[in-house]
Amino acid sequence: MPRPLRWILPAAAALVAAIALTTVSTPAYAATLTTVGSFGSNPGNLTMYSYRPDGLPSGAPLVVAMHGCTQNATDYFTNSGWRKYADLWKFALVLPEQKSANNSTSCFNWFETGDTARGSGEPLSIKQMVDYAVANYGTNPAKVYVTGLSAGGAMTAVMLATYPDVFAGGAIMAGLPYRCATSTTAAYSCMNPGVDKTPAAWGDLVRGAYSGYSGARPRVAIWHGTADTTVAPANATELRDQWTNVLGVGQTPTSTASLPGGTSLSNYGDKVKVYLVSGMTHATPVDPGSATEQCGTAGTYYKDTICSSYYQALDWGLSSGGPTTGPTTASPTSSPTPSPTPTQGSGPCVRASNYAHVSAGRAHQTGGYTYANGSNQAMGLYNVFTTHGLRQTAANFYVVDDSAC
Repeated sequence: MPRPLRWILPAAAALVAAIALTTVSTPAYAATLTTVGSFGSNPGNLTMYSYRPDGLPSGAPLVVAMHGCTQNATDYFTNSGWRKYADLWKFALVLPEQKSANNSTSCFNWFETGDTARGSGEPLSIKQMVDYAVANYGTNPAKVYVTGLSAGGAMTAVMLATYPDVFAGGAIMAGLPYRCATSTTAAYSCMNPGVDKTPAAWGDLVRGAYSGYSGARPRVAIWHGTADTTVAPANATELRDQWTNVLGVGQTPTSTASLPGGTSLSNYGDKVKVYLVSGMTHATPVDPGSATEQCGTAGTYYKDTICSSYYQALDWGLSSGGPTTGPTTASPTSSPTPSPTPTQGSGPCVRASNYAHVSAGRAHQTGGYTYANGSNQAMGLYNVFTTHGLRQTAANFYVVDDSAC
């Protein structure tokens, strides 16, 4: 039996009000992942996707994020967690995508000589994507970063080697050293069990990628699961050897830390970081949830351990628009020179937990206590509950500034 009109109208009004409340309380993002039809000569025949969050400011950082084999740009954008921090901290994303015509399993061709050389193939296509973003989105060319999983991680190493003048930092997820292989057959041996070379031999391969280059080089982060049987964990050690040699630091950690998800962090100066995730297989580490330090979606090649995108974004300074120091000098004897008279009120300022400061490289911990890098000011216990503001006053020199941060 139909309800009287006097019953229907109040119910309809309540429904409209509920919809209105839902609309107000849920943010609406107009920004979407977009295909860029033409961005250059594109010798690698890749597809360019980009993401510009609402309210992207001029001079924002840019992160290039590359998918693994059997994945695509949309998959990595949706599940890796990078969109969350692009929206939160306002930086742009570029997501290159491999075509099946180039590789039957959609892997970036990190093992083909024509796709691992400066000025040719896939590296040049990706560099052209960066140029397009800088020219058309107003992003800062001094704040460009690159990351990727598996074949995307190996291609990250390729980009860091071939275009050190373009990137301020890179994060290699379950990847391989630059020029570990120069053929498809050799690629499998590199993946598992891995190839052992001396740090100098690995470093020479990188230095040969841009012969004669003497400028600043990007900082490098290496992420790997200890139970990875696709790309053996030995590759994390070889990557460490390669990049510590290139960046002029030793193979002994200068500090270590324990992070969530069974993750250990080893720091090599302020230039190379190695994150090992205990028990994780071949994957990008994610940590689904709504907290600031949580991100991503668990699934195939995304394991619920730790939000790597969060820690990487912090390490690159993206929560405050990116670090001002840029790439690091590749001299074995050089070290950041602290300001002789660091003062409050100058340089970028970040407020975070002691745990996050250490993870981002702004502080270090000894005996369970935290100290600011450079000034060595005591900050209390090393945990996620104690928070401080740190202001950078020189390269790798921070002072506690709780009143302003």
